[in-house]
Amino acid sequence: MEIACLDLEGVLIPEIWINFAEKTGIDALRATTRDIPDYNQLMQQRLKILDEQGLGLREIQEVIATLTPLEGAVDFIDWLRERFQVVILSDTFYEFSQPLMRQLGYPALLCHRLEIAEDGRVVDYKLRQEDPKRQAVKAFHSLTYRVIAAGDSYNDTTMLAEADAGILFMAPDNVVAEFPQFPAVFSFEDLKQSFITASERSLEL
Repeated sequence: MEIACLDLEGVLIPEIWINFAEKTGIDALRATTRDIPDYNQLMQQRLKILDEQGLGLREIQEVIATLTPLEGAVDFIDWLRERFQVVILSDTFYEFSQPLMRQLGYPALLCHRLEIAEDGRVVDYKLRQEDPKRQAVKAFHSLTYRVIAAGDSYNDTTMLAEADAGILFMAPDNVVAEFPQFPAVFSFEDLKQSFITASERSLEL
């Protein structure tokens, strides 16, 4: 059996923190895993800014409620589910994900959790485990799945390397240049073709 593992933000949905930065006017919140490889460093930076600005979960969720999946993402997920088991491996948080997962038809999601104070402040975060995307692929291998993975950021590259086939999708130039071992595609039609090419089964668009 083959399983498809996908990143979430930047692949299927808009980058939540970039949209939040645009809403609040705080440019420092635009940084994502496309820019900063160390996820813990990135999250500590975000938490510090939220605390300094008096922003909490409510304000972030208000922005998330306005977001919709990227154009073509819903059709792509529907196409993929007809041909593969599908799991989303993301460094987002369950407290963010519900409205967007509903729009994507509730694919399986493995991500992290936030610690929220009674007044709504985001005080900490809890990773599901260290290097969670790679560890998930390793676990699927232990269940004898063959894994095809797609992502766009630094934090996806260990997942792509661990998978039987890894694909960069709509990745920025810096990630594409640093990881030339992964094919890079920039449209959902090309991503479909990449999954077909990577599959060991006979598939059609």
